[in-house]
Amino acid sequence: MKETIKTSRTVGYLEKIYRQLNQDFFEGGLETPIITVQSTPRAYGHVTCGRVWQRKDSACYELNIGAESLARPIENVVSTMLHEMVHIYHLMNGIQDCSRGNTYHNKRFKVKAETVGLHIDYDARIGWSITSPTEELIEYIISQGWQDIQINRGTVSGSHSGGSSGGDSDSTRKPSSTRKYMCPKCGISCRATKDIRIQCVTCAQEMQKCS
Repeated sequence: MKETIKTSRTVGYLEKIYRQLNQDFFEGGLETPIITVQSTPRAYGHVTCGRVWQRKDSACYELNIGAESLARPIENVVSTMLHEMVHIYHLMNGIQDCSRGNTYHNKRFKVKAETVGLHIDYDARIGWSITSPTEELIEYIISQGWQDIQINRGTVSGSHSGGSSGGDSDSTRKPSSTRKYMCPKCGISCRATKDIRIQCVTCAQEMQKCS
């Protein structure tokens, strides 16, 4: 895979991930939103309540991944994507999964999110919103060969986001349960859910654990 060091390539990569997740977790039934990467300092992502983008003869939702959050491990970025896809599923089916100005996630959100490989914890401010990947989802991501994104934006003060539905919050989360291994010669990397010994076939070098 080409390195995701340009915003255009990063958005294309996120679109590819969305398509695969839609097929594998939603039977291909979700609408295709416009995926954006914008600054959302207080959230990892959001989806708009309405179809705010016009595309030819149709309108579509916006699904945003916070520009500051792209440096997280890929399993956390994918978890944010799935979190917002659950909101799209509920929007399409007329199911209210949030209240209090679309910030408090109810148990309808939790129940559906847990069917697509997410672990959901409770926060008194935002409800059932604290999102992390299950071991099964991590194994799925590894099987897809998805790699960490190589570009992100530093935290910016004085910004805000609005008009969104139940954005994935930046409240305290569980640390990543995967290990990242990298070849010391060519730099190729992979992830595993446990400590392993692995060799880069191309360089005949043992890969080193770096996270």
